[in-house]
Amino acid sequence: MKDIKPVEKPAEKVWADFQNTENLKPNQVAQFKKYADLLVRWNELTNLTAIEGLSGIVNQHFIDSIALKEAVDMPNIKSICDVGTGAGFPGLALKIAFPHLRVLLIEVNHKKVEFLNTVIEELGLEDVEICSMDWRTFLRNTEGEIELFVTKAALSDVELCRMFKPACSYRTNTVVYWAVDEWQADPKVVKYVRKEVPYKLKRRQCKFVFFGLPPAE
Repeated sequence: MKDIKPVEKPAEKVWADFQNTENLKPNQVAQFKKYADLLVRWNELTNLTAIEGLSGIVNQHFIDSIALKEAVDMPNIKSICDVGTGAGFPGLALKIAFPHLRVLLIEVNHKKVEFLNTVIEELGLEDVEICSMDWRTFLRNTEGEIELFVTKAALSDVELCRMFKPACSYRTNTVVYWAVDEWQADPKVVKYVRKEVPYKLKRRQCKFVFFGLPPAE
């Protein structure tokens, strides 16, 4: 028996639903469209994402990324750092939805960095920087004004929480981690879980996990 695949919605309806649901301006929709086109084209040559089809890209990449607005007052956040951004999620999607943001993207894969640079250039995005250091090197060798760290499960929670070591200049910051509802913190880092905020992605229950220093520290 052949696998039954879901019927793909017409592209016009996918984009119209996306614009209405997320309250996007026409120029933002145009940027997301160009982003999706680039993702599909580049994915044929290099492994950027396992998600295929426009509906999958819009729902699991774009909508899932900007869902952060349900847990964070994004208009009042000035800068974010996306740890292990891959093809730009959530960082570039958040940048398009909230153009005022200053965005730092951490990515070590050279092909993905090349893709990110192409998206930034073709979409005309400003105040976006790419850092090709790995996470540990970044924590040891940089400092700066970053208001919020974000990651769509690119690293383990234990690895992320290296940020809270005494010598790290970012130790007082917060990291928001995209997780499925069943996810549980490693016992080594439970003390860093400040809160969990549930949200739904279509019919799937998910949550944002906020990591930060324990109150006593």
